[in-house]
Amino acid sequence: MLDHLFVTLQRLLPTRILGRIVYRISRSRNGLLKNLLIRGFVRLYSIDITEAEHPVPGGYPSFNAFFTRRLQAGARSFDADPVALCSPVDGTIQQIGAIAGNQILQAKGMTYSLAELLGEDDTATRLYSGGQFITVYLAPDNYHRIHVPIATSIRKMTFVPGKRLAVNKATAAIVPGLFSGNERVVCHCESPSGPFALVMVGALNVASMSVSWAGEVLPRQPGTMERWHYGVDHQGTQLAKGDTLGQFNLGSTIIIAMPPGAVSWRPDLAAGVTVRVGNTIGTLTRSNEHSTS
Repeated sequence: MLDHLFVTLQRLLPTRILGRIVYRISRSRNGLLKNLLIRGFVRLYSIDITEAEHPVPGGYPSFNAFFTRRLQAGARSFDADPVALCSPVDGTIQQIGAIAGNQILQAKGMTYSLAELLGEDDTATRLYSGGQFITVYLAPDNYHRIHVPIATSIRKMTFVPGKRLAVNKATAAIVPGLFSGNERVVCHCESPSGPFALVMVGALNVASMSVSWAGEVLPRQPGTMERWHYGVDHQGTQLAKGDTLGQFNLGSTIIIAMPPGAVSWRPDLAAGVTVRVGNTIGTLTRSNEHSTS
C-alpha cells in the first residue's frame, strides 16, 4: 500500500520543476549550504568517504561535485582480459538474463519493449532481440560515475525524453514500462567483440545526465528526442576499458543490452546481487560480426 501511495505521489508531483530546483540547489557554491547538504547526506546514507578523492566536505565546491566525485586511484580495478565484461557501476542487480524476443524483464510478470527503451523502431533493435541484458540500480549511497565495461567506440547517442519516476525495486514492481518511459540517454557502442547498448535511465530528482565526450546531454529543444552520430575517427568517443563514460547528476539505473550469443553472464549473478565498478560480470563469447554504425 505504501509503495502504491509513493508512486501516486510521484505522478502528482511537478517533476520538471522539482528537477530544476534540485539542479540549482545541488550546484550551489554557498559554503554553508553545500556543507550542510553533504554532511547530512553522508550521515543519512552512511557514505564511505574514505574512498573519496578529496577531503569531505571541504574538497568539493558543491553538493553535485561531491555526489559525482571521483574515487582515489586504485579504489577500483578492471580485469585486463579483453573478453572480460566488467561492471560499469556500483549498484544492485535488479534483473539479468535473456531478452525474450523484443521484451526485457522489468519485474515478475512485467516486461517492457526493447524498441521503446532504445528509442528505435523494431528494425533497428533487431540486433539485440533474443540477446542478453542486465539492469543495475544505483542507490543513493553508491558511487555514481559510470565506467566503460569493455574497450569501445561510441557510434551513436540518443536522448529520449520521458518521465522522472523513481527507479527503485518497489517502483519497478508497480509501474509498467518504467525504464522505457523514463527520460534516458542511450549509448550505442562498438567493441572489438561486437556491439552493445548502454542505457542511462533518469529518475526522480535526477537533474541531468552527462557523458565524458560531450558533457551534459541537453537536446536543442527540451523534451524532444535527439540523436548524435559519431564517425570511427571521432577520437572523443574512443574509450578504453575503465575510462569514465558518464555520470548521473543524482542517481538512477543503467541497462546493458547485447546481441544473441555475445556474452555468458557470471553464473552467480542474479537479482539482488551487488556489484562494483570493475567486477567481471560476464565473458564475451563471440567475435565482432555486426556493426552499429
